[in-house]
Amino acid sequence: MAVDNLLLEAQFTPVKIELGEVDIKEELTSAQLKAIESKLQKIGFELLDNQKSKTVDKIKTILIELVQKHDANLQVPLSAYIAEKMQMDYHALSLLFSQLESTTIEQYFIHLKIEKVKELLVYDELSLKEITFQLNYSSVAHLSKQFKKVTGLTPTHFKATGAERRKVIDKI
Repeated sequence: MAVDNLLLEAQFTPVKIELGEVDIKEELTSAQLKAIESKLQKIGFELLDNQKSKTVDKIKTILIELVQKHDANLQVPLSAYIAEKMQMDYHALSLLFSQLESTTIEQYFIHLKIEKVKELLVYDELSLKEITFQLNYSSVAHLSKQFKKVTGLTPTHFKATGAERRKVIDKI
């Protein structure tokens, strides 16, 4: 309601207002955008730059491809890999990602890898040792510890309970 009232007072027509997103009928000039941003900040809201969201989406895509294409076996640190792919400073990317996603790039990557482990466990084609190697874990013990930390289950127990605990990778 607060955002709706703010936009109506500024003589803009909100088409759709949902949590975190507003569609406005009119095109905004940069001056109008700055004015709205200032008013939003006064009531405790923040205007997110669409370019920032696109950057975070690119980072997510890079990480998903890394896990899905079995390239988690990097020869360089993850930070260097992402910085190279994005052609941007990793520290800036990391701050942006954390601000918009409320998690770190590394934690997001861990969750992706755990979802991939779940997928491979459900398919039941590879042993835990083979999954460990494929996803570049240092040992089965390391994978198991991380798996339990994220899911609350051991890989063996998860395998017994099945696919109902899996998440769709783009919903992480």
